[in-house]
Amino acid sequence: MSISNEDMKILLKAQQGELDAVLMYNKLAEVVKDEKDAETFRTLAGEEGHHASVFKNLTNQVLKPKKTLATVVPLLYKLIGKKRLYPIIAKSEYGAVDTYKPVAEKFPEVESVMNDEHRHGDIVSGLL
Repeated sequence: MSISNEDMKILLKAQQGELDAVLMYNKLAEVVKDEKDAETFRTLAGEEGHHASVFKNLTNQVLKPKKTLATVVPLLYKLIGKKRLYPIIAKSEYGAVDTYKPVAEKFPEVESVMNDEHRHGDIVSGLL
C-alpha cells in the first residue's frame, strides 16, 4: 500500500516524536526525586520505543532521536518542579492522540499507539 505524502509527513513526525520521548523519559528518570516517578518514566520510555518501531515499520525510515526534549525537560523539572511540569507532559501525550487521529483510520496499528498515548497522559497526571 502506498502512503500519501500528507500521511508520510504525519508518520515521520510521529516517529520522531516517539524517539525523542524515549530519550526524554529516560533522562527524566535520572533526575526525578521520587523513585516511583523514575520507574514510571523508564516504563513509559520503553513503550515510546515500541511506538517508534510501529511508525518505523510504516515509514521504512531510520531516524535519530533529537536531544532537545531530553535536555530541556529535566532542566524544567529542576526549575519549575513536578507540580508544574507533569501537567505539561500529560498535555503533550494527550496532544499526540489528536496528531495521530488522521492516520489511525488508515493504519490500524496506529490506533493502539493512540490509546497508549492517552493512557500515558493519565499515568503522568496520576503521579501528582
